[in-house]
Amino acid sequence: MSISEHFDKIRIQDIRSYGYTGFLAEERTLGQWFSVDLVLWTDLTRAGRSDALEDTFDYRQAIAAVKTLIEGEKFALVERLAEEIALGILRLGGVEQVKVSLTKLSPPIPGFGGQITVEITRHRFSLPSSEG
Repeated sequence: MSISEHFDKIRIQDIRSYGYTGFLAEERTLGQWFSVDLVLWTDLTRAGRSDALEDTFDYRQAIAAVKTLIEGEKFALVERLAEEIALGILRLGGVEQVKVSLTKLSPPIPGFGGQITVEITRHRFSLPSSEG
């Protein structure tokens, strides 16, 4: 069985932030809007019984981590930004697995009016050995 079959999930949708990740220099200078959806695999048993915040993963931490990375870091590739988001959330503790769907809402591609989404899934054991 996989991690997803052993743990409960918290879904967080449409975290929007303005950031400076992109291959083109203009993207890293002018910036653009990004949207992030997260799925966090964690055990919600204790919180379900206790009704106490300290017994669950406080998803406000995940939202803050996503916004901090998007707004404060500049990468050439959205793949790198998605990876940093995933690892940052895993470093918070309490999450066994995270799925990050990172969407570039208006990519600067002539003649293209759609969106680009990168989706990755990382496990706690994805962290460097000194952190996991």
